[in-house]
Amino acid sequence: MTEKKKDQHRTTTAGKPDGKSIRMRAVVIGFILSMAICAVTPFNNTYRQATPLGGGHFPLAPFFVLICLTVLVAAARKIFEGRTVLTGKELLVSWTLMVLVSGIAYTGLARTFFINLTAPYHFATIENRWAEVFHPILPKPLYPQSPEAVKMLYNGLDGGSQMGWADVVRQIPWHAWLQPLFFWGGFILVCYFIMLCIINILGRQALYNERMNFPLLHVPQMIEGALDENTLWRFFSNPFMLAGLGIPVFLHTLNGLHFYFPDVPQVPTLILAGPYFPAHGLFSGFYKLKIYIYPAFIGFAFLTSKQISFSFWFFFLLEGLMFGFLEILGYDIPAAALGVTFGPTLSRPEETQMIGAYAVFFLFLLWLARHHFTDVLRQSFGLRKEGLSESDWLSNRFSFWGFVLGSLLLSGWLHYFGVPFFLSILVLGAFFLFTLVAMRVICQGGMAYFTLTAAPLDGFLAFSGSRVFTGAGILITAVVQKVLFLDLRESLMPSLLHTRKITYEMNGRRTIVWGVMITLVAGVVVSFIAMLALCYKFGIRQLEVDWATRTTVAVYENIYNLIESGAQPRGWVIAFSAIGAAVMLILVTCYHRFYWWPLHPIGYLTAYSSAMWILWASFFIGWLFNSLCMRYGGVALFKKLRFFFIGLIIGDFLMGGIWAVIGFFCDASYQVLPT
Repeated sequence: MTEKKKDQHRTTTAGKPDGKSIRMRAVVIGFILSMAICAVTPFNNTYRQATPLGGGHFPLAPFFVLICLTVLVAAARKIFEGRTVLTGKELLVSWTLMVLVSGIAYTGLARTFFINLTAPYHFATIENRWAEVFHPILPKPLYPQSPEAVKMLYNGLDGGSQMGWADVVRQIPWHAWLQPLFFWGGFILVCYFIMLCIINILGRQALYNERMNFPLLHVPQMIEGALDENTLWRFFSNPFMLAGLGIPVFLHTLNGLHFYFPDVPQVPTLILAGPYFPAHGLFSGFYKLKIYIYPAFIGFAFLTSKQISFSFWFFFLLEGLMFGFLEILGYDIPAAALGVTFGPTLSRPEETQMIGAYAVFFLFLLWLARHHFTDVLRQSFGLRKEGLSESDWLSNRFSFWGFVLGSLLLSGWLHYFGVPFFLSILVLGAFFLFTLVAMRVICQGGMAYFTLTAAPLDGFLAFSGSRVFTGAGILITAVVQKVLFLDLRESLMPSLLHTRKITYEMNGRRTIVWGVMITLVAGVVVSFIAMLALCYKFGIRQLEVDWATRTTVAVYENIYNLIESGAQPRGWVIAFSAIGAAVMLILVTCYHRFYWWPLHPIGYLTAYSSAMWILWASFFIGWLFNSLCMRYGGVALFKKLRFFFIGLIIGDFLMGGIWAVIGFFCDASYQVLPT
């Protein structure tokens, strides 16, 4: 039976599809809305400085649109009885497509991309000697070779702010950008293809063998499940839901009005707890402690398992105590002991524990999936027949060989531009290792907002120094890391695993897979065009891109230091990495062997993440309510009370969406969620 006939067979004459069918309309709607998000996000986030439409791994715009579509579909179902415009599962597919590309349009790729490609030229001065050191080794195909094009990117086109968007796009000096975009676009899309293959291979292990929990997916799945069961009104009118919904609605209505009209009172959502702790001594690590109140993140923490939510805040507080404990022991280790680093938030030598911890946890994941990987290898080499179900995206054989071929292509790409071939394989392995571990933290821990502490390159430099790299090699490796593997708060891979979970029991795999791939390709293209058009219309100088500029320039400054002075292995970094590896080994062993063990290893991985400085209080509150609920009311009370915390999530994002729309048309925007 052909795919078309199967779709016809699954759909009744009344127009009601069966529970697992995904029609093309769901993918088309998701694609159109995804492209709209990609086109609008740079202008909204960078020029308007409004509430970010993307951001994190539960982005605002896709969820806000999902709620609106759900209400419209439910209303259409009432008006046109017997017709199902879209099912709940189809709306989830549209939502996941929007989630996939929402990060690409901003921090996941486009936010720093063009600054990366122009910083060595625009910020070169006689004092920093960038022209002398960088320009001879910059790979020419990867960088625009027109000084005028670079100058206009930062200053804008003459009269660009008065031009229409179509005119700006036509005036962009495409001759300077086509070659860099071709080479970088190829690299990025091959990376995305490899991620797709990895997720397809790991999907069965995570979803079927380990039965991994996905806290960030509970709310969308429950909403669309209620739509399919025709209980949407009952879902939203639940008393616990209304109580939870009312808190963020009241909070952000009042605080939003205060933002625009200061005479209106406000409710503080930030408590400065640092002044209550001494600047020196055991508790000196909490001298800058802050308590942020985010109702949505309290809701996510409640839906996360108690073991994980407890581990997040426990290890965060333990990390603060460790800082004071080292001070008491007399270990005042200067930041200079770190040497040259690329970690986005790395500031103290003890934070390099995460290098060893990431490596050991990755090996633990490999060990857990050893039987699954053995089966995949047998299927890939034709030693075992593979049963491909309708819900599988790709065959394991195709995914395995796609991963191998894609990795060889990326290694060849890096080698062509100056990285030794064997080293390029190791570097790519480190990049994907960190990304896979971060994906586990995000998807299993319900971390909608997550940042790395140390970067993959920090591990290489700590143990081998810079002697293994050539000048061009360290430059291209660091830039690639910055482009795709460093700013993981909007990384693609966790969103791909979420998409795999959403579509796990759905039929129509070809429709879904092709929809995902086409959406990713188009998302990259539209995001690049939108960001270029924005920069050439107003000029980067006129845009609020301080973070993107500062972090990108810092990367090139570090590259310059490595090329000029080199770097030797760092004893303190190696020591703390070894400590991190030992601690993680103990954690994973106890977690796997003792059912009563209270700590989850991924909590340790987030101890030094800057995200935990914002979210630790939310996880503490969510864990506390979850624990009290299960202790005194059991599962029955949990099923009732969870609607209250789901209301917190929905209310926070609804108000975020409303204020985002208002902020789009104003000069300033009230921020509901972390930026």
